Amino acid sequence: MAVMTIRDIDDAIESRLRLQAAMHGRSMEDEARDILRAALSTEIPHPRDLGQAIHDRFGALGSVDLPDVPREPIRSAVDFGE
Repeated sequence: MAVMTIRDIDDAIESRLRLQAAMHGRSMEDEARDILRAALSTEIPHPRDLGQAIHDRFGALGSVDLPDVPREPIRSAVDFGE
């Protein structure tokens, strides 16, 4: 098991942790472990793909058929006389 030291905890937080530990009948260290365990036991949400988010939001509206735009050859560069 790892050992962790937490410095510079606000007095108000330390006091609340002490009271909550006393209400649960355990040490502050046990209470802090339980709080961390509960806070970190949930699944980490996976970041969503922007394209998928847009599809999820607007997919139910149906698709749009856009006309094909004919391609044109690339124009030559403009000569500014330099």
